[in-house]
This record gives sequence, structure tokens and C-alpha cells, in this order.
Amino acid sequence: MTETTADSDVRVIGHRGCADQYPENTVLAMEQAAPHVDMVEIDVQRCASGELVVFHDDELDRLTDGSGAVARTDWDALKDLTVLDSDQTIPLLSDILDVVPAATGVNIELKHEGMASDVLDATDGVENELLYSSFSVPALRELRSEDDTIDLALLIGDASGTPIQTANSLDCVAINPNYELVLSTEFRRTAHDNGFAVNTWTVDDADTASRLIDAGVDGLFVDRWDIV
Repeated sequence: MTETTADSDVRVIGHRGCADQYPENTVLAMEQAAPHVDMVEIDVQRCASGELVVFHDDELDRLTDGSGAVARTDWDALKDLTVLDSDQTIPLLSDILDVVPAATGVNIELKHEGMASDVLDATDGVENELLYSSFSVPALRELRSEDDTIDLALLIGDASGTPIQTANSLDCVAINPNYELVLSTEFRRTAHDNGFAVNTWTVDDADTASRLIDAGVDGLFVDRWDIV
């Protein structure tokens, strides 16, 4: 475990490599966050030329001096763009996997379907604990059809639809809900009763973290590791 975990049963997950402390989803963020968390979380999508890049937004404008959609931009144009006010560039999935210590887990969020085979190829042989997550049910279905042994987590913003049934059908190990769902409903209890771990996102302050720990969650996605 880590030096920052207040409760040994609750995992601290660095959201985009602790995005409030370091330039999000970059090599530097993973290097700096990894010693303080149990797991880092990254966002993966495919760019126009086919490479798997680690970048959250659909568009480049908020995080870089570039513009346009990542999905319509070739790697040659992406690789030199710097993230926020740093000298850090947009990494490939392989770049991130190369720098995260084996003792730190990696939560790979797939931003869309159509990547399962390549993502699994990229993570083949990786020593880190891996959790693959997505809001996209088709993306999770593709992963499950490729490998029936990997750990999947269904991401949800609210309890609409049938998240428990969907997670069951995908043989997920976890459901990762918006933290407000945990604090305002009995969803955590329902998920636990159905055998799922509950990792909540995204926690920005110590008070909310404490309330969620008291509520019995299994993991906290945090933008700062020092709030826990």
C-alpha cells in the first residue's frame, strides 16, 4: 500500500495521474503520482493514424495549443503538442506502461470501442495490476470477447438504465460511479450486494474523501493524492 492511504481497505487511484498536481495523462504525471497511490488512471483513444494515445478530451483545444479532434489528427501532428503549461507531450499508451512501476496498478479507460485487440496487445506481459474500464458498453463487450480473464469495470454517471445487470453480463469486477451517486443513494450497498467493488470518481477534497470512506467504497479516484 502507499504512504497516503488513510484506510488500508480503500484504494487511492490517481485520476489522470493526479490531474490537479501534474499535467494530466502525461509521463511526468504517472512518474510523480505513482509513489503516492495504489493505481493510476489513464484515458486511451485512437488517433487518425491508428496509434493509441493517452488523452482525455475528444478535442485538443483545452489541453494543448492544437485544435481539432484527436480522432482526426495523425500521430505526427500530435506527438509534439505540449499539455497545458508544461513541456510534457501527449504520450502513447506504451509510453505510460513503460514508466509506471510494477507495484502500481493501472486503470485503463477506453474512450470508445474499436480498440480492444490493440489495447490488449499493448498490455500483454505488463506486470502491473490492470483494470480496464469504460462508459462504453460496446468497448467493454469487445474486451470481454477478446479475453475472459481480464478485470473490467463499468463507468457510470448515474443509476439510469440497468448498470447492475449490464456489469453482470460483462462479468465486471467493479462498477465505478460518480461519487454523488454513492453519497445520495443506496447504490454502493446494491453494488456490493451483487459482488462488485465500487470505485468512485472524482474526489477533490478531504471531506468528501472521508465521507466516501465512511460510506464503504473500495476506491477513490482523486485529482490530488494528498487529500487522503
